Amino acid sequence: MSEAEPRPDANPRDGSGVAPSDVSPSDVSMFAERVLDEVGRAVVGKRDVLSLVLSGILAKGHILLEDFPGLGKTLAARSFAGALGLDFARAQFTPDLLPADLTGSYVYDQRRAEFDFRPGPIFAGLLLADEINRTPPKTQAALLEAMQEGQVTVEGQTHRLPAPFHVLATANPIEYEGTYPLPEAQLDRFLLRVGFGYPNAGEEYDVLRRRLDRQREEVDIQQVTDAPGLAAVQAAVERVVVDESVARYCVDLVSATRTHPDVLTGASPRGSLGLVLTARAWAAVRGRDYVVPEDVKVVARAVLSHRITVKPDLWMTQASGARVVDSVLGSVATPRTLESHR
Repeated sequence: MSEAEPRPDANPRDGSGVAPSDVSPSDVSMFAERVLDEVGRAVVGKRDVLSLVLSGILAKGHILLEDFPGLGKTLAARSFAGALGLDFARAQFTPDLLPADLTGSYVYDQRRAEFDFRPGPIFAGLLLADEINRTPPKTQAALLEAMQEGQVTVEGQTHRLPAPFHVLATANPIEYEGTYPLPEAQLDRFLLRVGFGYPNAGEEYDVLRRRLDRQREEVDIQQVTDAPGLAAVQAAVERVVVDESVARYCVDLVSATRTHPDVLTGASPRGSLGLVLTARAWAAVRGRDYVVPEDVKVVARAVLSHRITVKPDLWMTQASGARVVDSVLGSVATPRTLESHR
């Protein structure tokens, strides 16, 4: 971004020296609009899904983008990194990828007669784990410590990752030959699982028209903030109010997944926490400093569906985690909204 170009009015615009208390919910909303406008220049017609992804980032989570090839998953990850001012790295997951290829390793320096640590692509603000289900479990597991603890351990030495640190992983749901399905323990580390879906005819034409108009492949994404600025916005999201009735609603929804007749294993307490955190970020993106039950309903599918294991004898039916979530949303009583008290 050039020095002369104006940035958004929100405090995180310059990223440096931002006090978290200075960022208000209206600032978060304006910030989100700018980021989504920039990313929307590259990923056409998917504003709602992009808003979910941004909410996951503001909730300090990691996101699994699972959809068919060619629908903009990689482009979305790169665009978010550009708009948020995060260092970007892409790791192409393949069957021969080793954990050290991801985390880095120690290399012997003959001139100094000692070992130096050479960091891998995981040392980035935003890591694109491309086709994560194409690499063996040993390499997939190398992400676990990084995603949960914000650090990696190599040769007994612990190395902190930059903060903020986010993983956007992609997976292809239709090609299973030569893939390694993510185990439940690793799926649970992803705050959200979302898909873009095919565009409609108008959106697909818009993709073609924009590409022809700019006469090149790359899309210029203007930087909206940087890592300290994003951290300030994330701190502001932490102050969004969650009423006890809404928090208990989240617990009731997750508990209902465990007793659903189609379910072998329901969502864990991490699902309840993810539901609250994502709903809180969604409310902030919408410009509110409090969460209403409708926020929970909007994010419930993305937060819970990948945490639910459907009974294997139902594989011939249409039973799925998403359908279970829809079912419990229809059966669990919705509490009165905070807005009814205002």
